[in-house]
Amino acid sequence: MRIRGKNWSTPALVYLAAALIMAYASFRLPQLLPGDFVTAMYAGSDVTLNAEQAAELRAFYQDTQGFPGYLRNLATLDWGYSHAFMAPVSQLFLQALPWTLLLMGTAHVLSTLLGFVLGVEAAWRRGSLMEKAGVGIMTVLEGVPEICSGVLLLLVFALSLGWFPAAGAQMAYADHTFGQWIADVLHHLALPLATLFLAYLPGNFLLARAGMVMVLERFFVVAARAKGLPPLRIRYAHAARNALLPMVTRFGLRFAFMITGALVVETIFSYPGLGTLLFNAIALRDLPLVQGIVLFSSIMVLVINLGMEYAYNLLDPRVGHAS
Repeated sequence: MRIRGKNWSTPALVYLAAALIMAYASFRLPQLLPGDFVTAMYAGSDVTLNAEQAAELRAFYQDTQGFPGYLRNLATLDWGYSHAFMAPVSQLFLQALPWTLLLMGTAHVLSTLLGFVLGVEAAWRRGSLMEKAGVGIMTVLEGVPEICSGVLLLLVFALSLGWFPAAGAQMAYADHTFGQWIADVLHHLALPLATLFLAYLPGNFLLARAGMVMVLERFFVVAARAKGLPPLRIRYAHAARNALLPMVTRFGLRFAFMITGALVVETIFSYPGLGTLLFNAIALRDLPLVQGIVLFSSIMVLVINLGMEYAYNLLDPRVGHAS
C-alpha cells in the first residue's frame, strides 16, 4: 500500500508485530505468577472461589490451546470471566467503553479545538494584553492537577450548591424519554468533562501558540502579507495549517492513553467508564479483567499511533517524502 510516495506496508507490519508481542505478554502473564496463579489472583481479596470456579479459571489460562488459541479467544471476545463482578470480561468492557469514549472524546475534541483557536489568536496578537493574560492564566492552570480541580468542582458545584450530580453517569431507574435521558446524561457529564477540559486546555493553548509563533516568522507568511491577503486567511489558511502537526500529535497521544487518563477523574465522580472499572478490578485483584483492559489499552496505543502516521502524511506531504 502506497500513499503519496510512501510505502505503508512496512510500518503496518511493525505495528502488527508489536501487537502480537503485547498479546503474547498478556497470554504469558498468568503463567508467570508464582505458585498457583488462581490463588495469587484472589488471595486477600473479597472474592471467594469455589472449586468449580477455580478449575474454570485454570482451564482458561493454562497453556492447553497455546498462543493461537488465545488469539482466537481474543478475536471472538472470549476474554475470560470476572468472578469479582460475576460477568464475562468482554461484557463488562463493552458496557464501560461507551462512557469513557463519551467523556474522553468530548473533552479531547473541545479542549483541542478551543485551545488551538485561542493559541492561534494569541500568537497573532503577540505582545498584546490579551496574549499576556492568556499565557499567564493557562500557565497557572497547567500546574493544577486533575485531582485538585476535580475535587474542587465536586465540593463546590455538587455537594455545596447541588447544581450537578456528585456521581454516576445517569439517574438510576428513571423513567425518561429519549430527550430527557440525553439531558440527564449531559447533566451527569458536566463536572467530569469540566475537570478534563481544564486539565487539557492549557497544554493545547500553549502548544498551539508556540507553534504559531514559529510559523509566523516563515517567509511564506511574509509573502502572503505582502500580497495583501485578508488577515483571517493568512492566519488560518496559511499559518495555522502549518502549526497543526504538533496538535495532532498531542491529540493522538492523549487519546491513546484515554483509559489511564480517565482513571483519576472517573474515580472521583464514580463515573462508570473503563477508568473506574480498572480501578475496581485492581482493588479486587481481578486479573482477567485487568488483563483485558490493559491489553486493549496497549493495542489502542498502537492503532492510534499508526493512524497518526497517516494523518501526518495527509496534513503535510513533506513527511512522506522525508521518510
